[in-house]
Amino acid sequence: MTIGKSLKKFWNFLWNSDSFLSWLVFIVLAFILIKFVFFPIMSFALSTSLPLVIVESSSMHHDGSLFKSVTGFAVTNEDSFGTWWNKYSSWYTQEGINIDKTQDWNFQSGMDKGDIVVVRGVKPEKLKVGDVIVFEADQKHPVIHRIVNIEKKGNDYIFQTKGDNNNISGYGQFSFEKNISEGSVIGKAVLKVPKLGWLKLAFVELFNRI
Repeated sequence: MTIGKSLKKFWNFLWNSDSFLSWLVFIVLAFILIKFVFFPIMSFALSTSLPLVIVESSSMHHDGSLFKSVTGFAVTNEDSFGTWWNKYSSWYTQEGINIDKTQDWNFQSGMDKGDIVVVRGVKPEKLKVGDVIVFEADQKHPVIHRIVNIEKKGNDYIFQTKGDNNNISGYGQFSFEKNISEGSVIGKAVLKVPKLGWLKLAFVELFNRI
């Protein structure tokens, strides 16, 4: 059998067969392509070791309408940034962040559990208050929170973050958010794809319960 015929037979098996084996082979091939081809290409293109992140908690969640909860898109007055600001503004104003300083913030409608976030590597001097970053913090997984303060100590930048929806110590910060070195920053969030990450999260959560 020629190589061409073998490939054609394999392709037909992969796409037209209804067997469990063909489904299993397809899943394995998809995993290999994503992990060893697509992911490395994205890492190189976006200059970061972690170009895609799935939001696994509600720390960046903003309350809103049922439509926003289901789709991740903010469309009504109930979903507006102003609604979130009215609830949490006291902490930010105490930290010197008034509403005027929030006008150019990205992800003003927050992020929900299950969102996929595209991450781009960025030089520390290019980051600013309001940017959402992904960083290592001795937690089980990297953290994705918003920068609320930046200091320069010597030649190094030190960042502080806060999850938009954190409700601790008067809507304050976790201890691991208060002294983030520039070397701990994996990248800056530049795009989110609402809810698609639930495909993985649902599988992982189901597996953990078995």
